[in-house]
Amino acid sequence: MTIQDRLRQRFAELSPALQQVARYLLDHPAEVVTSSMRHIGVQSGSTPATLVRFAQHLGFAGWPQLKAAFVADMGLGGATYGARAQQLVGRARQGDLAGEMFAVQRRNLQATQEQSAARLEAVCALLEKAPAVHAAGFRACFPIAFAFVYQYRLFRPTVHLLDGQGGSLEMQQRALAKGDVLLVASFAPYSREAVQVAEAGRAAGCRIVALTDSAASPLALLAHELLLFTIASPSFFPSVAAGLALTEALVELLASRAGKAVVRRIDEAERQLFESGAYLQAPTPRGG
Repeated sequence: MTIQDRLRQRFAELSPALQQVARYLLDHPAEVVTSSMRHIGVQSGSTPATLVRFAQHLGFAGWPQLKAAFVADMGLGGATYGARAQQLVGRARQGDLAGEMFAVQRRNLQATQEQSAARLEAVCALLEKAPAVHAAGFRACFPIAFAFVYQYRLFRPTVHLLDGQGGSLEMQQRALAKGDVLLVASFAPYSREAVQVAEAGRAAGCRIVALTDSAASPLALLAHELLLFTIASPSFFPSVAAGLALTEALVELLASRAGKAVVRRIDEAERQLFESGAYLQAPTPRGG
């Protein structure tokens, strides 16, 4: 039985104050994983003492143990970066670490293809219908969102990056509008900002495309379309290589579906880059 099942089963026996907490946790399970106890208390209108009492009423020692139960139910457990780094120390003398890394990446790409290639057409159809497309990824997933926007914008101007620079994330979220598509990337232990942006997109009426590592991730629970990528790595940090490959495949498919007009737009964008001095080497003339 999951922790959410337990909450539903015992809801009637809770006091009104504890029912208020239970109702919020059932409606916002992702926030339990990604937010602090203080944040949950503010959002649910409860004090920290009430949250601790709530956890203990369910048989947990305290709030951290209750949070761990939500993490486990979502399949988000795993070794910490430090623990993985400890396992890595000294291994340079035991074998070909670079060869091991490349072998794992090949398996990641294969697994990602098997999980998500068939879903790309549906995601393309969603993006093509949208008045505007927004993308967000933070920390390690920033390159995924940035690469998607950089490439897609070469032939579509209504593509925008939400990066929160200068503390402007809330302001950038105001551009999210009904009918737009928001693509958000994150993997365990998941970025608070990524979940915040996805929730803001849902509230604004956007369609959400999640690029994530698990069908049980907080982003997946908010998504209309789901693209999974594999993050396995023999190093101390999860890999985003398959996530980048997945976005490249998505943009490639979008370009192939856009017709001859896309060639003109890409040619024009490339010409502007050379004329502005962004590129040093002149473009190679194309054959007839």
